[in-house]
Amino acid sequence: MSASPGPLSPVPPVPAAQTSSPTAPERWIPTHGDPYRPVPYRPERIPADESLARAARLRLRMDERRTVRQFAPDPVPLDVVRDAVACAATAPSGAHQQPWTFVLVRDPETRRRIREAAEEEERVSYQGRLGEEWLAALRPLGTDEVKTHLTDAPALIVVFQQRYWLGDDGTKRKHYYVDESVGIAVGMLLTALHLSGLAALVHTPSPMRFLGEALRRPANEKAFAVIPVGYPAADCQVPDLIRKSLDQVMVEI
Repeated sequence: MSASPGPLSPVPPVPAAQTSSPTAPERWIPTHGDPYRPVPYRPERIPADESLARAARLRLRMDERRTVRQFAPDPVPLDVVRDAVACAATAPSGAHQQPWTFVLVRDPETRRRIREAAEEEERVSYQGRLGEEWLAALRPLGTDEVKTHLTDAPALIVVFQQRYWLGDDGTKRKHYYVDESVGIAVGMLLTALHLSGLAALVHTPSPMRFLGEALRRPANEKAFAVIPVGYPAADCQVPDLIRKSLDQVMVEI
C-alpha cells in the first residue's frame, strides 16, 4: 500500500480581475476554414525539483483513485462538479472541434428512468448477450445487472460525443477523431473529480440510445458514458485489484 501523499502545493489565488470581470466570457464559435492565427505561448517553467515533487504527489493521489459503485446519497458541491467539467473541456480534440456535451442530471425522477432503462439492457447483456469470455473478464469486479449507483449517487454526468457540428440553420460539418477526443476528456474529468475529493464510476450500458431519448439530445449527439458522481457510501467496498507496474505499461527506447 502506498504511503499517504503529502499535501499538494497551495494553488495561488486568482487575481480579482479574473473573478469579477464586468464582461461575459468569450464564446466559442466554429472556426472551420478560418486562417491560422498564432498567438504567443510562454508558460512558466517549473524548476526541476518542484516538477519532480508535483509529479510524485500526483502519482500517489491518482493511485488512490478507485471506481466506486456504492454511493452515499449526500449532496455534492455543484460548483466542484462544474469546475471538473470545465477542466474536462480543456482536453485536446481533433481540429479543436471539442466534440462533447456533458449533461449534469440531478433530478431524481430522471435518474430513476435512466436506471430502469439501463438495467433492462444490462439484464439482456448479463443473461447471454455478453458471452462467457466477457462475463469471465467482469467476474473479478463483482458487477451484475443491478445498477443502484444510478439512483444512489446524487448526480450523474452523461457524456455525449458530437458526431458532427450542427448549426442553427441545419448546417452540418463532420467532426474528426471524436472517440479519441471524448475519451481524453472523460479521463481528465475523472482526474478532476478525484483530485477534488469526489468518487465516480464510468458506466457504459450497451446499447445507450435510450440516454439520448431520455435527455432529449439532438441528432448529432451519441451517448458515450454515464458517470455517477458523489461520495462513497459508509460501507463502500471495491474489488481487491492490483494495477500494472510502470515497467509493465511503459517501454523506453
